[in-house]
Amino acid sequence: MKKSFSLGALALFWRSAVALTCTETFTPVTASAFVAALNPGWNLGNTLDATETEGDWNNPPVVAATFDDIKAAGFKSVRLPVTWAYHFTGSSPDWTVDATWLQRVSDVVDMITARGFHTIVNVHHDSWIWADVSASGANLTMIEERFYRLWYQIGTKLACKSQLVAFEPINEPPGTTAEHAAELNKLNNIFLQAINDASGFNPKRVVTLVGLGEDSVKTSTWFEPPNSSFTNPWAIQYHYYSPYDFIFSAWGKTIWGSDSDKATLEADFANIRGNFTDVPLLIGEWAASPVATETTGRWKYSDFLVKTAKKYNTATLLWDNGNDFLDRSSHTWRDQVAIDIITNATEGVANSLPDSTTDGAATSQWSSAYIYHKAGTSVTDQSLPFLLNGNTLESIHSSSKKLAASTDYVVDGSNITFKASLLSSFISSSTAPGPVTNLTLTFSAGASLVVTVVQWDVPVLGSTTSKAVSGADLAIPITWKGVSKPAAVQALESDGTYLEDTWTVYLGPLQQARTTYANQWNWDSSHIIITASAVADVIASGKSTTFTVEAYPRVAGNYANYTLTV
Repeated sequence: MKKSFSLGALALFWRSAVALTCTETFTPVTASAFVAALNPGWNLGNTLDATETEGDWNNPPVVAATFDDIKAAGFKSVRLPVTWAYHFTGSSPDWTVDATWLQRVSDVVDMITARGFHTIVNVHHDSWIWADVSASGANLTMIEERFYRLWYQIGTKLACKSQLVAFEPINEPPGTTAEHAAELNKLNNIFLQAINDASGFNPKRVVTLVGLGEDSVKTSTWFEPPNSSFTNPWAIQYHYYSPYDFIFSAWGKTIWGSDSDKATLEADFANIRGNFTDVPLLIGEWAASPVATETTGRWKYSDFLVKTAKKYNTATLLWDNGNDFLDRSSHTWRDQVAIDIITNATEGVANSLPDSTTDGAATSQWSSAYIYHKAGTSVTDQSLPFLLNGNTLESIHSSSKKLAASTDYVVDGSNITFKASLLSSFISSSTAPGPVTNLTLTFSAGASLVVTVVQWDVPVLGSTTSKAVSGADLAIPITWKGVSKPAAVQALESDGTYLEDTWTVYLGPLQQARTTYANQWNWDSSHIIITASAVADVIASGKSTTFTVEAYPRVAGNYANYTLTV
């Protein structure tokens, strides 16, 4: 690493000669009050933080109506990730940010605060594009100079925004050592110097400071409070995407909710709270995506995470990349139940939840979020257990009517039996496979749950074999015959060797030899996709490999095989 500037040298070099005078209103708030007002929050992901600019990823430019949807759903705040790297019009030592981009960010901030939201504005993917203090040969002088200049300009542009606006210096800054952490602690102070030099209301503005990776363990280990000369109220922000295998659909992990799962999550939250007993804490990003996680596990995880964060006086802000939760074009939520669970749990209201498999040694998986019926079989009563959490079931509705207790369903403690006579009104042995109808369960408190009736059969691939060709993803046509997404994908070489992660032999039967979503496989409504990386691994192995595409429900026989030859 090259030698860095001193904080004093940067401040003297860049400090403005003229302080801004704001005519707007600013009512100072404590960091604790600000963080409390965030909960629950939502991230405008993959938008202003896209590389290279807004609209380049999966979302169109943001419109004000999106924040009406967020408010209607019960969220109280918005985190605004912004990538600045491609909007500089000058270089060292000027580092001028394009005025049009600054204005665009300012306008979006106004859209958010006009609706009463608290908001956090940050520097996002710059963390790995140019501001990676852990990179080999990192030029710390350049990083510090540019970082100061960037935040001075952001601070100047947003200097007169109200107390609803807070700043976050940098998103998930890379680093693994005490040396990296020391430099990040310095960047936190450079950030504070820059916004204070920009003047306006900034010396009184709340900031959410960060540790390496915005990781709770690294933050607990190496974070240092800012220089006491700064008067900004401050909190600590960290992010939480754990356990990795469940959140990112890795190694066949479609189960969450065991006592061990819950204890691990709680220990993580307790640890950072124990290290910062008097500091306001917020989880600036977390998510259990409908794309990557199984429904019941996702609902149980979301409820427990939010309840546990509340227990440790920590605010939560949901990460939404535009493909996960809110469909911004249709103004609908892809998983309304999850959103209702989050908002109720934040308010301390107990949610009833579906039950599901929690045993990692299980050879099949069941879920009370679905009534699965196998095509070609007789329709019978189906009994599902629920976690009522002190609530009582009040009613069940189909799309057309309120169901009749005793006739359509029977409640026995926490079990609900759906009668064959009811289910036969929706399905028969010959009903076309796929989701058939939804039943909405309303309880005495908390979120209503949706139980989906699904006729299922084994998925069918458009072809079952091909020669591995390097350089591109392999999209295999598939007809889903039930839930239209894979549960997991196993990859076994012709001699029985695991293509990826041979250590998964030590996991349970539902995880052994399973690969990872996005890394080795992907999917859409009509294809299972083997990634170019996985194809390359097959070629490198020199052995034909069979990919077993497992569908929901995860029961014996519900899969289709595809073999790549070499």
